Amino acid sequence: MATTKKAAKAASKGLEDLFLDGLKDLYYAEKKILKALPKMAKGAESEEVTAAFEKHRMETEGHVDRLEEVFDKFGKPARGKTCPAIDGIIEEGSEMLEEYSGAPALDAGLVGAAQSVEHYEIARYGTLIAWAEELGKSDVVELLRATLKEEVATDEALTKLGESGVNERAMQEAA
Repeated sequence: MATTKKAAKAASKGLEDLFLDGLKDLYYAEKKILKALPKMAKGAESEEVTAAFEKHRMETEGHVDRLEEVFDKFGKPARGKTCPAIDGIIEEGSEMLEEYSGAPALDAGLVGAAQSVEHYEIARYGTLIAWAEELGKSDVVELLRATLKEEVATDEALTKLGESGVNERAMQEAA
């Protein structure tokens, strides 16, 4: 009997339910990222990596605000849903801080860990944009696109940071 109820409930779920689940996932992820960024900034060796993490923390506060606005447009409370994927990515970043603390490769590792976060967010925002378009929620699409644009810019900035010397310093100092 319980299986039948569960199957009936699942059968009644549509794209809006899927969108809202994804939104909860991303809200949880952004909140976790907000907690992780100060630790990464503090652990970084170079001022440029620290500054990049601090800048992204400020942007992430705006991302959370936009997500709360999206929840509001759906008439739903802003609530997160545990996201094992972001938990794992952030855990890898924490391990990087512990295992490479004081090592020449720390900043390169932190930049790489941050890019893993960005790539996850880019994928999730892209999916939510597609679903919001399908649902005819152009006002929501606009909010999500603004955040996606910032996530892509952050990923590009991290790439430049690696290419402008962080990765090279890790090689030179290790030699």
